[in-house]
Amino acid sequence: MLSIYNTLSKTKEVFKPLEGNKVRMYVCGMTVYDFCHLGHGRSMVAFDLVTRWLRYSGYDLTYVRNITDIDDKIINRANENGESFDALTARMIDAMHEDERRLNILPPDQEPRATDHIAGMHAMIQTLIDKGYAYAPGNGDVYYRVGKFVGYGKLSRKKIEDLRIGARIEVDEAKQDPLDFVLWKGVKPGEPSWESPWGPGRPGWHIECSVMSTCCLGESFDIHGGGNDLEFPHHENEIAQSEAATGKQYANSWMHCGMIRINGEKMSKSLNNFFTIRDVLDKYHSEVVRYLLVSSHYRSSINYSEDSLRESKGALERFYHALRGLPRVEAKGGEAYVERFTLAMNDDFGTPEACAVLFDLVREINRLRESEPEVAAGLAGRLRELAGLLGVLQLDADDFLRAGAEGKVDAAHVEALIQARLQARADKNWAESDRIRDQITAMGVVLEDSKGATTWRLAD
Repeated sequence: MLSIYNTLSKTKEVFKPLEGNKVRMYVCGMTVYDFCHLGHGRSMVAFDLVTRWLRYSGYDLTYVRNITDIDDKIINRANENGESFDALTARMIDAMHEDERRLNILPPDQEPRATDHIAGMHAMIQTLIDKGYAYAPGNGDVYYRVGKFVGYGKLSRKKIEDLRIGARIEVDEAKQDPLDFVLWKGVKPGEPSWESPWGPGRPGWHIECSVMSTCCLGESFDIHGGGNDLEFPHHENEIAQSEAATGKQYANSWMHCGMIRINGEKMSKSLNNFFTIRDVLDKYHSEVVRYLLVSSHYRSSINYSEDSLRESKGALERFYHALRGLPRVEAKGGEAYVERFTLAMNDDFGTPEACAVLFDLVREINRLRESEPEVAAGLAGRLRELAGLLGVLQLDADDFLRAGAEGKVDAAHVEALIQARLQARADKNWAESDRIRDQITAMGVVLEDSKGATTWRLAD
């Protein structure tokens, strides 16, 4: 039975969909003004993991992840580049999808864009005005009246009176209360805009997600997710808007993934301490990066370092070495490992414990590969099956272990030397065999001898 930590209740809860076996999940996606950094990759991979496990568990999942394609950062970057905002966002969306493919991230079922839901935003804003939760001061802006929503702060556990301390109203704002936030921004010179009942302008950030989520999934849905940096104010404001407009509970469960940290600080573009996904993938194999992201619990933070990536690479090498030389057959046996893996994943997607099960399975495969090769092959199939639920270990073992060899060594030459060494060993010419091994080692290649075969990989 699946349990999920709900940020709203601050406890693990047994997961029960609102409607039978159907699960509706909305995750806040990217603001597409630049290439995605590894922190974005963390959120993408975390909810890809959730998606895979929910579907494996038999749920009928609809997964929606939005794209914010209009906001201040997008407008500023487009102006810096001397291009239109939609040309910028089109390029960045294509780049994001490329990054996702390289990280083996399944596409969401729906990927709504903010600019396609302007009319829906107008409708929700008008509803909030009609109910007294929003007001238009006459300058083209529309604000949400935070003090009127009784439940404000229930997600983040923040109190309105504490938030008001130090809060202030900017000179160019017409707020009634410093905590009030913008739903619609009146047009400014040189900015893209849309017509509205309050004059030309563009949407505020928070209203976008309320409208896209309810449009795609209904007024109440099962899971709302995102990075834990969105808990306040973004998700808090989404709740306030949506529940004031509909009178219904917005999302049943709230999931927040941890951040990537550099030297103890959150990886972010605003702090200029980020690595783009493509920067990292240019240096490390995509499965290495993905394994780094899935091997830690989704709610924990990950400290990014060269050491952590090397550890991830070493773990995958252990897995692929266990698979190497065994025929690729259907998963067979290992039911106890499946049970342990399932228990780990059903406990709030406990990937560290699930990965520990994979290591135990590797030890069993290695123990049996010589004495009971057919059993070992069936367990190797089981290893691939379970690891596939984490999105890793789906490559050919030799392809992974030799990744990066192209341009560094001549694979055909290595294979020829291996055959020459095998012949020398068959002839019991040990001196020649040792000489060839030394020659291969000098090329930066590691030989691995097993019963009846020799394989190779690049040295670390």
